[in-house]
Amino acid sequence: MTNDLFTERKIAIMQLRKGKTMAEVAKTLNRSLGWVSKWKQRYENGGWTGLKDRSRAPTKHGNRLPASVKEAIIQARLELEANAELGEGLKYIGGQAIRTRLKQQKVTPLPSVPTIERVIRAAGMTKPKSKPVEPEINYPRLRPTQPHQLCQVDIVPHFLQGGQRVASFNAIDVVSRYPTGCSYEQRRSQDAAAFLIHVWQEMGVPHYTQVDNEGCFSGGVTHKYVIGKVARLALTVGTELVFSPVYHPKSNGFVERFHQDYDQHVWENTYLSNLAAVNRQGHSFFKLYRQREDHSQLNEQSPATIHHQQQPEMLDAGFQVVDNKRPLREGRLHFMRRVSPEGTVRVLNVDWTVPQFDLTKGVWVTVEFKVEGATLSIFDEAPDNQHRQCLAIYPFPISEPVLPRETDANACGETIESLPVSEQEPNLLAKPSSPEPTSSLQQMTTIGEWLVLSSISRTVRLARHVIFTMY
Repeated sequence: MTNDLFTERKIAIMQLRKGKTMAEVAKTLNRSLGWVSKWKQRYENGGWTGLKDRSRAPTKHGNRLPASVKEAIIQARLELEANAELGEGLKYIGGQAIRTRLKQQKVTPLPSVPTIERVIRAAGMTKPKSKPVEPEINYPRLRPTQPHQLCQVDIVPHFLQGGQRVASFNAIDVVSRYPTGCSYEQRRSQDAAAFLIHVWQEMGVPHYTQVDNEGCFSGGVTHKYVIGKVARLALTVGTELVFSPVYHPKSNGFVERFHQDYDQHVWENTYLSNLAAVNRQGHSFFKLYRQREDHSQLNEQSPATIHHQQQPEMLDAGFQVVDNKRPLREGRLHFMRRVSPEGTVRVLNVDWTVPQFDLTKGVWVTVEFKVEGATLSIFDEAPDNQHRQCLAIYPFPISEPVLPRETDANACGETIESLPVSEQEPNLLAKPSSPEPTSSLQQMTTIGEWLVLSSISRTVRLARHVIFTMY
């Protein structure tokens, strides 16, 4: 009922009460005499409330379940619950079990299973299925205070107008909120590597680059001790790669939140038919977003202003993805991990024991590569926490040499990278980094080790050349 109809009925009654005849009221309101008579009778029986519309639902329901059948349903449920509690027979107490018992008792009409479930639910005899509550895990996390300290990277899937799926990579500086992104047809390791190069060329090389555990970033879940394409690329460039906890998007929350803005401005209310159109739309959005001054966390400054307050270390524009496997270089890989009930964490497809663990707290795992070898360390806090404690240290097995860190990441983009790992020679002139001064004997030992490695490398190259020549 609309307010206009109710008002019209009240006007009719008011005019009748003023002394007008039903014919006069009908003529004034352009209504029939029967209409005026109907609402006059309703008013006399129910007052002003009687002018409201009445429910048109039927007063009798032909298919309504008899009360006796409802009682039989409840009784059958109680009997089945008692039998299940006492261990007499099977422990099925659901709708189908109740219907079977009613059928055995020759109850008529025999209700359907949905009807039985509706009756026992109305009687308060059911318990909603409760999902197991996972304990909240407090993971160690970085707390950056300046731009270029931490950049978060993630992928959000989308579909083009024709149904083709694309992978939209996005990255954002956690402090400056300076973003960039690019979409690819697939989410392979070479696509992830290409995007990260784009990020470091456009935004600069941050201290930490955080990604999730997808195979394109991690190198897959098959091979033990795997150091994938993206990890080797990060070691080459000089950023420290950080892997988020498994199935915990909250740890990558800044870029996850940015996905919402990206989806709203790039994909909503648009018809993108190909990858080029997606990247054009995205480029326009990123350009505008970097200049916005209404971000609630930036005190009326734009992301671009904050991001460029400190000059970032930009990756050379000529640095590109290479097909061959990059060598290992000195550096660190980090992993935020949950401790299993057995007291282990899984890092690079291997389980590592955590002593003195707390199931409600995650741990921070660091794999450090040095010229002398590699180690895996487990900490209770992130590297920027001065009070963190080391819980365990393990040797990390590697089957190839670790090259010294280049002072200029751009210098190693086109020389050593173009050769397979087996054909690269250690740099005998580069001294391994050490936090403390080393003695002359230690230096001679280190140089001797490099000479042995160099000899082995040359022998392998010569043997390969001879074999290929013979066959």
